[in-house]
Amino acid sequence: SGQKVCYGDFKHACYKIAYFQDLSRRVGFEEARQACEMDGGALLSLESEAEQQLIENMLQNLTKSGSGISDGDFWIGLWRNGDGLATTACPDLYKWADGSISPFRNWYTDEPSCGSEACVVMYHQPTANPGLGGPYLYQWNDDRCNMKHNFICKYGPGIFPTVPAGNPYDANKPEDQYHVIATETGIIPNLIYVVIPTIPLLLLILVAFGTCCFQMLHKSKGRTKTSPNQSTLWISKTPRKDSSMEV
Repeated sequence: SGQKVCYGDFKHACYKIAYFQDLSRRVGFEEARQACEMDGGALLSLESEAEQQLIENMLQNLTKSGSGISDGDFWIGLWRNGDGLATTACPDLYKWADGSISPFRNWYTDEPSCGSEACVVMYHQPTANPGLGGPYLYQWNDDRCNMKHNFICKYGPGIFPTVPAGNPYDANKPEDQYHVIATETGIIPNLIYVVIPTIPLLLLILVAFGTCCFQMLHKSKGRTKTSPNQSTLWISKTPRKDSSMEV
């Protein structure tokens, strides 16, 4: 969506969903991790069932909005590096890329399969036929890290605009506990990215305009400030005698 989305109380983390309908633009796990970090966040870590539900609601809202989101799994920040395979059960080797120690997991049935699949996606395949674990929606699956997927970034809490009038946040209402709104945090950076590249063009236009004005002013002075000789060139210096005036 290009905008961070936050809890209704603005005291919790914010999120940004990177979805690409063009399959060629989807990225591997490491590319997704770097993209989130360059944007000031981290690849999504999930600390509770409530946070998992929030992300599911966000994805459902995007689907309902007509944005075109359909099949396409999302990288989250869970992965394993293979260390300790001989002494530790595979599912216990997975860790969060942002350093979170959350033990929360939401694996699909018979996952993780381990082996060469070391990075984790959140399923998002609404058109796929359900498997043994039900629909391939929102549960987790380990995949090869070089596979191309969408991804979700997570950001620390901050100070954002208040909830619009008429739709106040009420922590006592279960339906408002995970109220989601889009913030305005992306507007100023977007304006900067638009304005900065146009500065050279604006300067060029100003220089061209100034040059034209200078040339027009110079030509105008040339026409009005003429020498005495130039102003009388059409008058003969030697008066010619008119034969009709002779006596």
